[in-house]
Amino acid sequence: MVRRFAPAFTKMLPLLAALSLVFPATEAAAQAPTVQAQPLNFAGEQEKVNAWTVGLAAGLIEGAPLRLASEMARVVDDGANLHVLPIVTRGPTENVNSLLYLRGVDLAIINSDSLEEYRIQLPEIRKHVAFILNLFPSELHVFVRPEIKSLQDLAGKKVNFNTLGTAAAYSGPLIFSRLGIDISKTFIPHPLALQQMRKGENDMAAVVFITSKPVDAFLRGQWDEGFKFLPVEYDRRFEDYYLPATLEAAEYPALIKPGERIATIAVPTALVAYNWPAGSNRYYRVARFTDYLFSRVDKLQVAGFDAKWKAINLSSNVPGLTRYPAAQDWLDRQARRAEKK
Repeated sequence: MVRRFAPAFTKMLPLLAALSLVFPATEAAAQAPTVQAQPLNFAGEQEKVNAWTVGLAAGLIEGAPLRLASEMARVVDDGANLHVLPIVTRGPTENVNSLLYLRGVDLAIINSDSLEEYRIQLPEIRKHVAFILNLFPSELHVFVRPEIKSLQDLAGKKVNFNTLGTAAAYSGPLIFSRLGIDISKTFIPHPLALQQMRKGENDMAAVVFITSKPVDAFLRGQWDEGFKFLPVEYDRRFEDYYLPATLEAAEYPALIKPGERIATIAVPTALVAYNWPAGSNRYYRVARFTDYLFSRVDKLQVAGFDAKWKAINLSSNVPGLTRYPAAQDWLDRQARRAEKK
Protein backbone atom coordinates (compact mmCIF):
# COMPACT_ATOMS: atom_id res chain seq x y z
CA MET A 1 0.00 0.00 0.00
CA VAL A 2 1.34 3.43 -0.91
CA ARG A 3 1.14 5.96 1.98
CA ARG A 4 -0.28 9.27 0.78
CA PHE A 5 0.50 12.56 2.58
CA ALA A 6 -2.01 15.31 3.10
CA PRO A 7 -1.72 18.14 0.53
CA ALA A 8 -0.75 20.74 3.19
CA PHE A 9 2.08 18.54 4.49
CA THR A 10 3.29 17.85 0.89
CA LYS A 11 3.63 21.58 0.26
CA MET A 12 5.85 21.93 3.38
CA LEU A 13 8.39 19.30 2.33
CA PRO A 14 10.60 21.65 0.24
CA LEU A 15 10.70 24.17 3.09
CA LEU A 16 11.70 21.52 5.63
CA ALA A 17 14.45 20.29 3.31
CA ALA A 18 15.83 23.79 2.91
CA LEU A 19 15.86 24.38 6.66
CA SER A 20 17.77 21.15 7.20
CA LEU A 21 20.51 22.42 4.91
CA VAL A 22 20.77 25.77 6.69
CA PHE A 23 20.60 24.37 10.22
CA PRO A 24 22.10 20.88 10.34
CA ALA A 25 21.15 18.94 13.46
CA THR A 26 24.76 18.60 14.60
CA GLU A 27 25.42 22.29 14.19
CA ALA A 28 22.29 23.25 16.12
CA ALA A 29 23.29 20.97 18.93
CA ALA A 30 26.76 22.48 18.94
CA GLN A 31 25.32 25.96 19.31
CA ALA A 32 23.21 24.99 22.36
CA PRO A 33 24.71 26.33 25.62
CA THR A 34 26.12 23.73 27.98
CA VAL A 35 24.85 23.91 31.60
CA GLN A 36 26.98 22.18 34.19
CA ALA A 37 25.36 21.18 37.51
CA GLN A 38 27.12 22.65 40.50
CA PRO A 39 27.90 20.06 43.19
CA LEU A 40 25.83 20.51 46.36
CA ASN A 41 27.46 20.61 49.75
CA PHE A 42 25.34 17.77 51.13
CA ALA A 43 27.49 17.23 54.19
CA GLY A 44 27.28 20.88 55.18
CA GLU A 45 23.53 21.07 54.60
CA GLN A 46 22.92 17.86 56.54
CA GLU A 47 24.90 19.11 59.51
CA LYS A 48 23.06 22.44 59.46
CA VAL A 49 19.60 20.89 59.20
CA ASN A 50 20.21 18.23 61.85
CA ALA A 51 22.05 20.37 64.39
CA TRP A 52 18.85 21.45 66.18
CA THR A 53 16.28 18.98 64.85
CA VAL A 54 14.48 16.86 67.45
CA GLY A 55 12.48 13.72 66.59
CA LEU A 56 9.31 13.18 68.62
CA ALA A 57 7.64 9.75 68.52
CA ALA A 58 3.98 10.70 68.93
CA GLY A 59 1.40 8.05 68.14
CA LEU A 60 -1.40 6.90 65.87
CA ILE A 61 -2.50 9.38 63.24
CA GLU A 62 -6.03 9.60 64.69
CA GLY A 63 -4.95 9.96 68.32
CA ALA A 64 -4.63 12.91 70.71
CA PRO A 65 -0.86 12.43 71.29
CA LEU A 66 -0.03 13.16 67.65
CA ARG A 67 -2.24 16.24 67.72
CA LEU A 68 -0.49 17.53 70.84
CA ALA A 69 2.92 16.78 69.31
CA SER A 70 2.03 18.77 66.19
CA GLU A 71 0.89 21.71 68.32
CA MET A 72 4.10 21.62 70.34
CA ALA A 73 6.12 21.60 67.12
CA ARG A 74 4.30 24.72 65.89
CA VAL A 75 4.90 26.67 69.07
CA VAL A 76 8.57 25.83 69.66
CA ASP A 77 9.63 26.11 66.01
CA ASP A 78 12.54 28.51 65.62
CA GLY A 79 13.80 27.86 62.12
CA ALA A 80 17.38 26.67 62.10
CA ASN A 81 17.56 27.10 65.90
CA LEU A 82 14.98 24.41 66.69
CA HIS A 83 12.93 22.10 64.48
CA VAL A 84 10.68 19.39 65.92
CA LEU A 85 9.56 16.46 63.77
CA PRO A 86 6.40 14.72 65.12
CA ILE A 87 6.50 11.08 64.01
CA VAL A 88 3.47 8.85 63.38
CA THR A 89 3.97 5.56 65.23
CA ARG A 90 2.03 2.45 66.25
CA GLY A 91 0.87 4.20 69.42
CA PRO A 92 2.11 5.68 72.71
CA THR A 93 2.39 2.27 74.33
CA GLU A 94 5.11 1.33 71.81
CA ASN A 95 6.91 4.65 71.78
CA VAL A 96 9.30 3.57 74.52
CA ASN A 97 10.79 1.19 72.00
CA SER A 98 11.18 4.03 69.49
CA LEU A 99 12.84 6.21 72.10
CA LEU A 100 15.31 3.51 73.09
CA TYR A 101 16.24 2.09 69.72
CA LEU A 102 15.07 4.24 66.79
CA ARG A 103 17.77 6.51 65.38
CA GLY A 104 16.89 10.21 65.49
CA VAL A 105 14.22 10.00 68.21
CA ASP A 106 14.93 12.15 71.27
CA LEU A 107 11.39 12.57 72.63
CA ALA A 108 8.28 10.41 72.90
CA ILE A 109 4.74 10.53 74.19
CA ILE A 110 4.08 7.43 76.29
CA ASN A 111 1.66 5.96 78.78
CA SER A 112 3.42 5.66 82.12
CA ASP A 113 2.68 1.95 82.54
CA SER A 114 4.31 1.08 79.20
CA LEU A 115 7.58 0.88 81.17
CA GLU A 116 6.25 -2.32 82.75
CA GLU A 117 6.95 -4.20 79.52
CA TYR A 118 10.68 -3.51 79.92
CA ARG A 119 10.89 -4.30 83.65
CA ILE A 120 12.48 -7.73 83.07
CA GLN A 121 14.55 -7.23 79.92
CA LEU A 122 15.78 -3.76 80.94
CA PRO A 123 15.57 -3.42 84.75
CA GLU A 124 17.30 -0.02 84.69
CA ILE A 125 14.80 1.50 82.25
CA ARG A 126 14.16 4.47 84.56
CA LYS A 127 17.80 5.52 84.17
CA HIS A 128 17.30 5.83 80.41
CA VAL A 129 13.93 7.58 80.29
CA ALA A 130 12.99 10.80 82.08
CA PHE A 131 9.79 12.84 81.83
CA ILE A 132 9.50 16.44 80.71
CA LEU A 133 5.79 17.04 81.09
CA ASN A 134 2.72 15.25 82.41
CA LEU A 135 0.39 15.88 79.47
CA PHE A 136 -2.99 14.48 80.48
CA PRO A 137 -4.61 11.56 82.31
CA SER A 138 -6.37 8.78 80.44
CA GLU A 139 -9.16 7.54 82.67
CA LEU A 140 -10.13 3.88 82.90
CA HIS A 141 -13.78 3.28 81.86
CA VAL A 142 -15.11 -0.22 82.53
CA PHE A 143 -18.53 -0.23 80.85
CA VAL A 144 -20.70 -3.31 81.40
CA ARG A 145 -24.05 -4.91 80.62
CA PRO A 146 -26.91 -4.76 83.19
CA GLU A 147 -26.36 -8.29 84.55
CA ILE A 148 -22.76 -7.46 85.56
CA LYS A 149 -22.76 -6.06 89.09
CA SER A 150 -19.06 -6.05 90.00
CA LEU A 151 -15.58 -6.53 88.56
CA GLN A 152 -15.55 -10.09 89.88
CA ASP A 153 -18.63 -10.87 87.76
CA LEU A 154 -16.43 -10.37 84.66
CA ALA A 155 -14.29 -13.41 85.45
CA GLY A 156 -14.33 -15.74 82.46
CA LYS A 157 -16.46 -13.35 80.38
CA LYS A 158 -15.63 -11.46 77.19
CA VAL A 159 -14.14 -8.01 77.71
CA ASN A 160 -13.06 -5.89 74.74
CA PHE A 161 -9.93 -3.72 74.84
CA ASN A 162 -10.17 -2.04 71.44
CA THR A 163 -7.67 -2.75 68.65
CA LEU A 164 -4.01 -3.58 69.22
CA GLY A 165 -1.78 -0.53 69.52
CA THR A 166 -4.27 1.50 71.53
CA ALA A 167 -3.90 2.44 75.18
CA ALA A 168 -6.76 0.17 76.20
CA ALA A 169 -5.24 -2.81 74.41
CA TYR A 170 -2.03 -2.50 76.42
CA SER A 171 -3.05 -1.05 79.78
CA GLY A 172 -6.43 -2.77 80.09
CA PRO A 173 -5.18 -6.38 80.34
CA LEU A 174 -2.35 -5.23 82.61
CA ILE A 175 -4.83 -3.60 84.99
CA PHE A 176 -7.09 -6.68 85.07
CA SER A 177 -4.04 -8.82 85.76
CA ARG A 178 -3.24 -6.65 88.77
CA LEU A 179 -6.83 -6.95 89.92
CA GLY A 180 -6.45 -10.73 89.75
CA ILE A 181 -9.46 -11.18 87.44
CA ASP A 182 -9.07 -13.68 84.60
CA ILE A 183 -11.20 -12.55 81.67
CA SER A 184 -11.63 -13.55 78.02
CA LYS A 185 -9.85 -10.73 76.15
CA THR A 186 -10.97 -9.50 72.73
CA PHE A 187 -9.37 -6.81 70.57
CA ILE A 188 -11.94 -5.60 68.07
CA PRO A 189 -12.95 -1.98 67.28
CA HIS A 190 -14.90 -0.52 70.18
CA PRO A 191 -17.92 0.56 68.07
CA LEU A 192 -18.43 -3.06 67.05
CA ALA A 193 -18.02 -4.31 70.63
CA LEU A 194 -20.49 -1.69 71.93
CA GLN A 195 -23.03 -2.79 69.33
CA GLN A 196 -22.61 -6.41 70.41
CA MET A 197 -23.06 -5.39 74.06
CA ARG A 198 -26.22 -3.44 73.33
CA LYS A 199 -27.78 -6.32 71.38
CA GLY A 200 -26.48 -9.04 73.70
CA GLU A 201 -24.53 -10.66 70.87
CA ASN A 202 -21.32 -12.71 70.93
CA ASP A 203 -21.41 -12.87 74.76
CA MET A 204 -19.75 -9.43 74.97
CA ALA A 205 -20.00 -8.44 78.63
CA ALA A 206 -17.88 -5.27 78.84
CA VAL A 207 -15.72 -2.79 77.00
CA VAL A 208 -12.71 -1.05 78.50
CA PHE A 209 -11.80 2.45 77.37
CA ILE A 210 -8.62 4.17 78.53
CA THR A 211 -8.78 7.71 77.25
CA SER A 212 -9.49 11.26 78.37
CA LYS A 213 -13.02 11.79 79.63
CA PRO A 214 -15.67 12.38 78.48
CA VAL A 215 -15.86 9.70 75.79
CA ASP A 216 -18.15 10.60 72.87
CA ALA A 217 -19.48 7.05 72.56
CA PHE A 218 -21.11 7.36 75.99
CA LEU A 219 -22.44 10.84 75.36
CA ARG A 220 -24.07 10.15 71.98
CA GLY A 221 -25.18 6.56 72.54
CA GLN A 222 -28.61 5.57 73.85
CA TRP A 223 -28.31 2.92 76.56
CA ASP A 224 -31.01 0.88 78.25
CA GLU A 225 -31.34 0.99 82.02
CA GLY A 226 -28.69 -1.06 83.78
CA PHE A 227 -25.76 -0.35 81.46
CA LYS A 228 -23.15 1.28 83.66
CA PHE A 229 -19.55 2.00 84.63
CA LEU A 230 -17.99 -0.19 87.31
CA PRO A 231 -15.86 1.39 90.05
CA VAL A 232 -12.17 0.55 90.27
CA GLU A 233 -10.63 1.58 93.58
CA TYR A 234 -7.12 3.04 93.66
CA ASP A 235 -4.86 1.13 96.05
CA ARG A 236 -1.25 0.01 96.47
CA ARG A 237 -1.50 -2.24 93.38
CA PHE A 238 -1.58 0.89 91.23
CA GLU A 239 0.78 3.24 93.02
CA ASP A 240 3.75 2.65 90.71
CA TYR A 241 2.26 3.97 87.46
CA TYR A 242 -1.30 5.18 88.00
CA LEU A 243 -3.28 8.00 89.61
CA PRO A 244 -6.67 8.04 91.36
CA ALA A 245 -9.54 9.46 89.30
CA THR A 246 -13.35 9.66 89.16
CA LEU A 247 -16.16 9.60 86.61
CA GLU A 248 -18.94 12.08 87.42
CA ALA A 249 -22.53 12.85 86.50
CA ALA A 250 -21.60 16.12 84.82
CA GLU A 251 -19.44 14.15 82.41
CA TYR A 252 -21.91 11.32 81.71
CA PRO A 253 -25.39 12.60 82.68
CA ALA A 254 -27.21 9.72 80.96
CA LEU A 255 -25.22 7.03 82.78
CA ILE A 256 -24.35 8.49 86.20
CA LYS A 257 -26.90 9.83 88.68
CA PRO A 258 -26.64 13.47 89.85
CA GLY A 259 -24.16 13.79 92.69
CA GLU A 260 -22.75 10.31 92.13
CA ARG A 261 -19.01 9.81 91.60
CA ILE A 262 -17.54 6.55 90.36
CA ALA A 263 -14.01 5.79 91.51
CA THR A 264 -11.50 4.72 88.89
CA ILE A 265 -7.82 5.09 88.03
CA ALA A 266 -6.01 7.05 85.34
CA VAL A 267 -2.97 6.28 83.21
CA PRO A 268 -0.79 9.41 82.87
CA THR A 269 0.20 10.23 79.31
CA ALA A 270 3.58 11.94 79.46
CA LEU A 271 6.14 13.64 77.25
CA VAL A 272 9.46 11.92 77.95
CA ALA A 273 13.03 12.14 76.70
CA TYR A 274 15.94 9.81 76.42
CA ASN A 275 18.21 10.65 79.35
CA TRP A 276 21.21 11.84 77.35
CA PRO A 277 24.42 12.60 79.29
CA ALA A 278 24.59 16.23 80.41
CA GLY A 279 26.83 18.21 78.09
CA SER A 280 26.19 16.04 75.04
CA ASN A 281 24.80 17.47 71.82
CA ARG A 282 21.57 15.49 72.15
CA TYR A 283 21.14 16.70 75.72
CA TYR A 284 21.36 20.32 74.60
CA ARG A 285 18.77 19.73 71.87
CA VAL A 286 16.26 18.42 74.38
CA ALA A 287 17.19 21.16 76.86
CA ARG A 288 16.50 23.85 74.26
CA PHE A 289 13.20 22.20 73.34
CA THR A 290 12.24 22.10 77.03
CA ASP A 291 13.12 25.77 77.56
CA TYR A 292 11.11 26.83 74.50
CA LEU A 293 8.11 24.67 75.41
CA PHE A 294 7.92 25.74 79.04
CA SER A 295 8.45 29.41 78.19
CA ARG A 296 5.75 29.35 75.50
CA VAL A 297 3.18 27.00 77.04
CA ASP A 298 0.80 29.95 77.43
CA LYS A 299 0.62 30.16 73.62
CA LEU A 300 -0.86 26.66 73.65
CA GLN A 301 -3.55 27.58 76.17
CA VAL A 302 -5.62 29.72 73.81
CA ALA A 303 -8.43 29.02 71.37
CA GLY A 304 -7.36 27.00 68.37
CA PHE A 305 -5.26 24.51 70.33
CA ASP A 306 -6.33 21.35 72.14
CA ALA A 307 -8.28 22.13 75.32
CA LYS A 308 -6.03 19.75 77.28
CA TRP A 309 -3.31 22.42 77.34
CA LYS A 310 -5.41 24.57 79.68
CA ALA A 311 -5.11 21.93 82.42
CA ILE A 312 -1.34 21.48 82.04
CA ASN A 313 0.70 21.89 85.22
CA LEU A 314 4.41 22.17 84.43
CA SER A 315 5.41 20.98 87.90
CA SER A 316 3.12 17.92 87.95
CA ASN A 317 4.90 14.61 88.51
CA VAL A 318 4.58 11.31 86.63
CA PRO A 319 4.44 8.11 88.73
CA GLY A 320 7.39 5.83 88.06
CA LEU A 321 9.58 8.46 86.35
CA THR A 322 12.06 11.16 87.34
CA ARG A 323 12.06 14.59 85.75
CA TYR A 324 14.50 15.40 82.95
CA PRO A 325 17.34 17.53 84.45
CA ALA A 326 16.79 20.43 82.04
CA ALA A 327 13.10 20.54 82.98
CA GLN A 328 13.95 20.55 86.68
CA ASP A 329 16.50 23.34 86.10
CA TRP A 330 13.85 25.46 84.37
CA LEU A 331 11.40 25.01 87.26
CA ASP A 332 14.12 25.83 89.80
CA ARG A 333 15.00 29.05 87.96
CA GLN A 334 11.35 30.10 87.94
CA ALA A 335 11.09 29.39 91.68
CA ARG A 336 14.16 31.52 92.41
CA ARG A 337 12.78 34.39 90.34
CA ALA A 338 9.48 34.18 92.19
CA GLU A 339 11.29 34.37 95.54
CA LYS A 340 13.12 37.55 94.52
CA LYS A 341 9.89 39.38 93.66
